[in-house]
Amino acid sequence: MTLPTFSTSWVSSKQPRKQRKYRHRAPLHIRQKLVSAHLDKALRKEYKMRSISVRKGDEVVVTRGQYKKKRSVVSKVDLKKMKIYLNDLKQKKVSGQEIDVPVDPSNVMITKLNLDDKKRRKFMERKKVKI
Repeated sequence: MTLPTFSTSWVSSKQPRKQRKYRHRAPLHIRQKLVSAHLDKALRKEYKMRSISVRKGDEVVVTRGQYKKKRSVVSKVDLKKMKIYLNDLKQKKVSGQEIDVPVDPSNVMITKLNLDDKKRRKFMERKKVKI
């Protein structure tokens, strides 16, 4: 049995099952857009954008959940799971081993952008944003 291929028409459906299907079967270039977060009010004014995709090295503050108001730097972005990992968020397992806690990008707000990334600089120039 072969799985159906990805279709952009799923994104406009009101049905939750089709929205989940869209996210689950999305290719990497669309998953990159799905891993985006809101910008801080100061950054919103500066860059004239509401949200941007999260990259490694961005400083964020968690706005929802158990780790609310926690400030940290993004250490890893997992496009497969569509989650981000922060430097300071660790959880202990029963064995005593510490693991990174996955955070949904919609539950964080970017407070400082990592502008060392060449692809992001190119994106900002394409959007006509002054860096």
